[in-house]
Amino acid sequence: MKKRNILASIDVGTTKICTILADVSDAAPRIVGVGISPSKGLHKGLVVNINEAKESIRDSVRKAEQTSNYRVESAYVGVTGRHVSSNNNHGVVAITRNDRVVRPDDLKRVLTTAQSIKTPADRKLLHIIPRHYAVDGQAGIKNPVGMHGFRLDVETHVITAAVTSIQNLVKCIRSLGIDIEDLVLEPLASSEAVLSEDERQVGVIMADVGGGTTDVAIFREGSIWHTSILPVAGYQLTRDVAIGLGLPFEIAEEMKKKYGSVMPVYDGQEDTAPAISKDGHGVSYQDLCEIIRARVEEIMKLIVLEMPSSSYEELTPSGLVLTGGSSNLAGMATLGREILDMPVRVGIPGNMYGIGDMLQDPAYATSVGLLLWGNKHQGKKQRKSGGFAGTIFKLASQFRKLFR
Repeated sequence: MKKRNILASIDVGTTKICTILADVSDAAPRIVGVGISPSKGLHKGLVVNINEAKESIRDSVRKAEQTSNYRVESAYVGVTGRHVSSNNNHGVVAITRNDRVVRPDDLKRVLTTAQSIKTPADRKLLHIIPRHYAVDGQAGIKNPVGMHGFRLDVETHVITAAVTSIQNLVKCIRSLGIDIEDLVLEPLASSEAVLSEDERQVGVIMADVGGGTTDVAIFREGSIWHTSILPVAGYQLTRDVAIGLGLPFEIAEEMKKKYGSVMPVYDGQEDTAPAISKDGHGVSYQDLCEIIRARVEEIMKLIVLEMPSSSYEELTPSGLVLTGGSSNLAGMATLGREILDMPVRVGIPGNMYGIGDMLQDPAYATSVGLLLWGNKHQGKKQRKSGGFAGTIFKLASQFRKLFR
């Protein structure tokens, strides 16, 4: 009988924790377990209370294990927060062998040189992603292995995060007896779930408008171009509604989700816009929608301000893809097209098999994307950890689980 290959992802968000297990033994991942729990102990993507965060993650993992009948031993975990920063860097090496053929070892060398930027002690390197290579000045090469040349260049996208923030997140996960396969920047994960290859090639902005942060990633020519994290998202929308209309936060959140729209239709004159009520709290539908729209307009403009070039229409002809829970607000795509004068759509993770129907929602783009990222990169990790060293690593991991 064929052994099952199970991958897990844990999306530690500001408003929810989502754990997914998938069987990746076949060509397409098949979802076998989902666990969703309210998030506690986090604010804007950062752990602010380790005990509360750990219990929220434990509850999510337990639910996923119950639905799948598998145990979560290791997982791909998403990272976000304003502490994340990125920049593009260049590396170059000489091809000194007599045959002048570029080999995989040369790719490792050139990536190492691109990585040798001065990283402060309080920063951790998350990703170093090759954007494109050049051989003897010929740019735009995706895979130079086998080509002849004297010089190999690489343009990379380097992403770093605050060590303390990463350590707090890692501590919460590992204290549950779960190893971390990889820490993945959340907008990179979300892009795996909602972007097409054509959009990546032509040029596209992806904005994951979640609960605590808006994660922005720009793709061009098939590779990452720019990433940034904005500390403004769904939490600020709810807070504005609560303060502006004098509502408790929980009531404001429920009204936002149930009635909120950024392109409201009043069924008549504005001064006769209907009133809505919840648990004795009554507000004007018009006031609710106007407060939400004002904050969403600000978020849209902040996304554009994060662009490395002012001519964003030329840089990203495919436009803007919105995802994340807050993109479920009615009229988001329409308002985006109206403000930015560019194509805008809402990205929904699709092609889910098994029990993944509930995940076909923008709110789960990161959760699904983490699995897709893991499935895409696990072959590389297995090749790197093969042989005697890989066996020792696996044994050590098993002993750690045993003694926990």
